[in-house]
Amino acid sequence: MSDLPRKILVATDGSPDAAMAARRAADISRAFGSELHVVHVVPVSEPYHLFAEEADGPSIYEEDRQRARKVLDGEVKKVRAAGGEVAKDYLQEGDPDAEVVNLAERIGADLIVAGSRGVGTLRRPIGSVSSSITAHAHCPVLIVRSERQ
Repeated sequence: MSDLPRKILVATDGSPDAAMAARRAADISRAFGSELHVVHVVPVSEPYHLFAEEADGPSIYEEDRQRARKVLDGEVKKVRAAGGEVAKDYLQEGDPDAEVVNLAERIGADLIVAGSRGVGTLRRPIGSVSSSITAHAHCPVLIVRSERQ
């Protein structure tokens, strides 16, 4: 790996910190001519059903996935509006920290960028997902805080 990132993966969850991370990743990508990839992970634990299988319309899981796609598409639009060029976006399912780290390895990312706190309810200086990404990543990780504090 060279000192300059050739491929950047930005993880987003729609939170203010993630939006700031996406803007920073776009800036870094532009400055170094790096490929920029964006990922949003739909946390999935166990399948759940509230209605009989014969119910019409999308399942709750499908609705979650549709919402997740809107979050990802919205973040990609924000990156592009900030002057970034997105090489590819990914909608993953599973544990957010593990999926981000696995995707980064799979695509050969040289840098992972994530917000310091996501949409979770725990109030910490750095979120549990961000901490786990930092601890398990094969490459450098930049954790970005939004300007609100």
